[in-house]
Amino acid sequence: MTDRVLMKGNEALAEAAIRAGCRHFFGYPITPQTEVSAYMAKRMPKIGGTYLQAESEIAAINMVLGAASAGVRAMTSSSSPGISLKSEGISYIAGSDLPCLIINVMRGGPGLGGIQPSQADYWQATRASGHGDFQNIVFAPSTVQEMVDLTFQAFDLADKYRMPAMMLADGMLGQMMEPVSFPEDYTPIQADKSWATNGHQNKRPHNIVNSLYLQADELEQLVVDRFARYEQVKQNEVLVECENTEDADYIVVAYGATARIAKAAVKAAREKGLKIGCIRPITVWPFPTEEIAAAAEGCKGFLCVEMSMGQMVDDVRLAVNGKVPVSFFGRTGGVIPTPAEVLGEIEKMAGGDR
Repeated sequence: MTDRVLMKGNEALAEAAIRAGCRHFFGYPITPQTEVSAYMAKRMPKIGGTYLQAESEIAAINMVLGAASAGVRAMTSSSSPGISLKSEGISYIAGSDLPCLIINVMRGGPGLGGIQPSQADYWQATRASGHGDFQNIVFAPSTVQEMVDLTFQAFDLADKYRMPAMMLADGMLGQMMEPVSFPEDYTPIQADKSWATNGHQNKRPHNIVNSLYLQADELEQLVVDRFARYEQVKQNEVLVECENTEDADYIVVAYGATARIAKAAVKAAREKGLKIGCIRPITVWPFPTEEIAAAAEGCKGFLCVEMSMGQMVDDVRLAVNGKVPVSFFGRTGGVIPTPAEVLGEIEKMAGGDR
């Protein structure tokens, strides 16, 4: 690893993408992710890459589709309303079985909302990032260093499974500064890209990248095959962090920046003698269903903490499958929950055991 350097989250993520082999970035400015685009605008011309500020988010995602079709590592970034505009193009990319990386530095909503941090795009990222039957691999970092590390992994897994990967960050992570280091010996995964439309020189048949199939049975088979690949992702690529769950009476589940707050509350609860554990999904798709289900066998209840009115809590309840109660605490609209508030909810949940 390189020596540690103090960097803003958005800029660290952009530098990681460059070091992961991304040479084609297409974007459009929107707070709180604009530093990703600004950093790429400075760096890409110096390394022979392509930076293009598109005329709209819709144009940017379709430029990603075009670049990804040629087999290169391509990326776009935006914040919540911009991702909504990209949703049609994301579906085209998934329907064309193309790898790419999409960054969402979430802000408050709905509508234009505000520029403060939020996690209210969870449903969009994991269930409805575009029309039709498809999934994205969705990473949810909780530190600037993890934004760096997961960027490399996102590009690799997108290539490995020929599908879009998404980084689901938020305004707090994008704007905070922390020391980070970058791998010095990274080698991209050697994925088969014989499908790429990168020139055939009369040495092979033409490759066609397409998401339009007018015969229903042909399209059905393609979708079924795609979901078989998604099952491989579920089996092999779940990332989750479990802390103090072995003896926990109650378990807090949180992801991203909110998990940092939740961990502080869990630590304070432990100091008060409460047996509290913490589960942090690092991939929110695929979701760590098995890990949460296993934890439900030995605890009395869960508390899901989010910067939303409650979205991931649905997946927690599905994983728990009614074995124990699942409570929820959230702040929304850009309001960040405090450790004291979360501790209060933990004490309320565990009140009968005191």
